[in-house]
Amino acid sequence: MELESLLKKHFNYHSFKHGQKEVITSILSGSHTMAMLPTGTGKSLCYQLPAYLLEGQVLIVSPLLSLMQDQVEQLIIRGEKRVVALNSFLDKNERTQIFSRLDQYKFIFISPEMLSIDFVVHKLKQLNIALFVVDEAHCISQWGYDFRPDYMKLGTVREKLGNPLTLALTATATKEVVSDIIQSLNLEMWNEFIYSVDRPNISIRVESLESVVDKQKKLIELVSTLQGPGIIYFSSRRLAEEMVELLRGSGVQKVMAYHGGLDQESRILIQQQFLNGQLDFICATSAFGMGINKENVRFVIHYHMPLQLESYLQEIGRAGRDGKESIAILLYIAGDEQLPYQLAESELPNVKQIELCFKWILNCPDNLSNIADFEAELRILARLTDIQWRMIRDYLQSLNANELNLTKYMNEFKLFVEQRLNIKRDKINEITRWTNSIQCRREKILNYFDEQKKMDIRNCCDICGMDMQSFYKKENEAHSIDFQFHWKDYLQAMLTK
Repeated sequence: MELESLLKKHFNYHSFKHGQKEVITSILSGSHTMAMLPTGTGKSLCYQLPAYLLEGQVLIVSPLLSLMQDQVEQLIIRGEKRVVALNSFLDKNERTQIFSRLDQYKFIFISPEMLSIDFVVHKLKQLNIALFVVDEAHCISQWGYDFRPDYMKLGTVREKLGNPLTLALTATATKEVVSDIIQSLNLEMWNEFIYSVDRPNISIRVESLESVVDKQKKLIELVSTLQGPGIIYFSSRRLAEEMVELLRGSGVQKVMAYHGGLDQESRILIQQQFLNGQLDFICATSAFGMGINKENVRFVIHYHMPLQLESYLQEIGRAGRDGKESIAILLYIAGDEQLPYQLAESELPNVKQIELCFKWILNCPDNLSNIADFEAELRILARLTDIQWRMIRDYLQSLNANELNLTKYMNEFKLFVEQRLNIKRDKINEITRWTNSIQCRREKILNYFDEQKKMDIRNCCDICGMDMQSFYKKENEAHSIDFQFHWKDYLQAMLTK
């Protein structure tokens, strides 16, 4: 059967987007594949369609629980019932039931942390893994902007699973990061598909403002006048919620906040209301949008500066997936970069936290061999966040308990953390320079990814000149029909699947 016929049968699409067919053909030929496709291209199709032609299970490693859940839900909505997510959301009974019939699933989504559990790997080894998928593969690289220590172990996990056919996917990776991904996964032969990160239909604009009050007024003005739907990104959960109230008080309706502090039911409800047109605007943290397939988002506004150009591209890429003209606007006040610096520092353990953990090991060296059992004690002692704990735990587990030189190891780990912090600072410096540059914003982004701007684009960016009237609501704009969406029935179906 032709790929187009399968595409219509399983996904009701008539044609492939740029790069999809090439990647799928590579996989079906039995070749390991590294693919960098621009945001909005539909990377998930690159493993979902081949799954129907491959005998066995497709194992998808995903870094975010919210992304994992979104993709599971989308497959279920399309009618695919053989799908499951293995993550920390599962209670003991759910986990037992799932592992007892793991071979009955076609799509198995899993967090990289779950793959560090011997029991989980043992169960997966009993399956016929037809395709091993690493989503958001830039998380593998220690030079990447979103490095995750557990991703570095995927090469070893892959070997334990018998070196299955592998697909690595990302939307944003420099040449250095792509090389690191290939090396870490231990791929000897592979096909590489690297496409431009550019999204020509998304106009890019930076609005420089004088004060927080000016920024709030500008946000209200933009949300009130721009064609929607739209997403507004914040670095703070609290501020996302506060701005929802401010927008409502200014007459903007159909707006909600979305962030990791919401319970699962609320997140599902808000996502579905946005997808189905009951909400026009979302004030969100970066967790929102990954895996959500809403094609008609007309604008993305950043209230806070992202930590790097890579995540900026990921987030603005949620606009204009239908190929129509859309706009990305960053609101900037001089000094805004201080918040990203603070966030970057808070993600990593500081010197005091590191020293407290190593002092504890010095007093309890026998506990090093099962350090994960003392998570609660160490996290309270050093006041560690989830990310800080995982980084310290992974390093401690890598130590040789028979040749402990704690001072040496502690200094090595401090150096590693300092290197990570310097990488994050360099990324923040890069996006700060980009924000203050007078060079074409699109060209600067392309240059960062070793690309060249090859064509003139109408409404390219604020530096090149753009007609904002293209993005404003039309006076005679028709009101969308607010059809009845039975969210209670949807929630019940999703949560009892």
